[in-house]
Amino acid sequence: MINIPYLTALSTYFSYGLLFAFGQFRDFFRKIFDWWNASNLQGYAPICLGLEDFYIRRLYLRIQDCFGRPICSPPDAWFDVVERVSNDNNKTLNRTTKVSRCLNLGSYNYLGFASSDEYCTPRVIESLKTFSASTCSTRVDGGTTTLHSELEVCVANFVGKPAAIVFGMGYVTNSAILPVLIGKGGLIISDSLNHNSIVNGARGSGSTIRVFQHNTPSHLEKVLREHIAEGQPRTHRPWKKIIVVVEGIYSMEGELCQLPEIVAICKKYKAYVYLDEAHSIGAVGRTGRGVCELLGVDTADVEIMMGTFTKSFGSCGGYIAGSKELIEYLKYTCPAHLYATSISPPAAQQIISSINVILGEDGSSRGQKFRPAKCNSTFHYILNATQHWYNDSLLIIRATLVLIGAQKLAQIRENSNFFRSELQKMGFEVLGDNDSPVMPIMLYNPAKIPAFSRECLKRKVAVVTVAFPATPLLLARARICISAAHSRDDLIKALEVISEVGDLVGIKYFPVEPNKEQLEANRVKLE
Repeated sequence: MINIPYLTALSTYFSYGLLFAFGQFRDFFRKIFDWWNASNLQGYAPICLGLEDFYIRRLYLRIQDCFGRPICSPPDAWFDVVERVSNDNNKTLNRTTKVSRCLNLGSYNYLGFASSDEYCTPRVIESLKTFSASTCSTRVDGGTTTLHSELEVCVANFVGKPAAIVFGMGYVTNSAILPVLIGKGGLIISDSLNHNSIVNGARGSGSTIRVFQHNTPSHLEKVLREHIAEGQPRTHRPWKKIIVVVEGIYSMEGELCQLPEIVAICKKYKAYVYLDEAHSIGAVGRTGRGVCELLGVDTADVEIMMGTFTKSFGSCGGYIAGSKELIEYLKYTCPAHLYATSISPPAAQQIISSINVILGEDGSSRGQKFRPAKCNSTFHYILNATQHWYNDSLLIIRATLVLIGAQKLAQIRENSNFFRSELQKMGFEVLGDNDSPVMPIMLYNPAKIPAFSRECLKRKVAVVTVAFPATPLLLARARICISAAHSRDDLIKALEVISEVGDLVGIKYFPVEPNKEQLEANRVKLE
């Protein structure tokens, strides 16, 4: 729960009120000019109409240079941002030939696999030569390659489920799966801050939807108890099915789900648990297996596990993992599997390779033995020596990969916790929990959204600012995403820039924690 300071809330309301008043004033004159210059489309209803159109025209377009910035390099710790200019007050933005090398604090590249990798990249290139860039077909027609089958087995083993199914888009994984799992006569109980893909999937299912307070198990239990007692609307019959939908790490809050408590409640009331691990799989847990591993929850207690490959694995697409019966059912009924083009083979290979690195498995066949029909003793000696060398080499490769995977997981935890603690010491209001690589910094006031983004970009630090409709109107924020690819020097530079801009813009809502040098100096003065 975010408690907005009174003066901050008042100034934010005033700012939005001012923007709304001026926008309405300008729209009044626009109607006059439109009536004067009558269009030929008399009798047609406007395509764009309503408050959403007003918000885009009068608020969003004024600061659209802060969003959708094009890049021309891999989204590594540093990347190249293409500069844009506008000659019509930000209505249109034109790309220039100038490029700025900026520190990347906006991409979901949690483990650093999105850039060139010595293990993953050669295998992805080889898969491109073998399978081409696209299957140009759905999974049920000609779109299933050996890589797709291997990927589904790999994902199922990684998350600890009997089976899995993969899709070409993470957003569609939620929005297309929920209508297949539940329909009329069913009940979906969703966290109030669940992702838009979950919201749209729930709405498309035709089931009854109820919301519980964000990450509050006690309120979830209250909602479950009340609606189980009441039953279906009008008929009061028992619900055909109840699904509780939560996220592992909430993408706009950076908070970890209170999964153990939620699972216990769902067991008590015989409700299914649907866990969205888009931001947690690969990024948290001792071996990167997500919030179940981090919080000590048995994956057998989570009936439906969903995740995406766009964050920790440097690829695209999503997956659903569950029982063999569930996955078999989805393969026959899910429109994302039946009608959508299958995930690109190179993207599938990237996921397989990155999981192999995380787990310390190189994926090559081991212990292959030469079996010549006839050979002399000298050849036997050479063959045995070669075989020992080959096995030792594979052991070294595997040990190296184990170290690389463990190093990435340790690095993302260390970077995330260091950056979060330093931001809090500086006086910023930072949301989320330790170990989470997502760190929202609260901005609140609409004028501070473009100011923070533009000032950071001037200092070669690229950040993502988020406002309505992705967040409630008053809760605008800058969302920092930390990567294992960031060095300590990168993080220190980012902290220096954010601190400087924070003072300039005025978003340090808490007292600055004194450092050790200041405390020592004060102690000396007192003595």
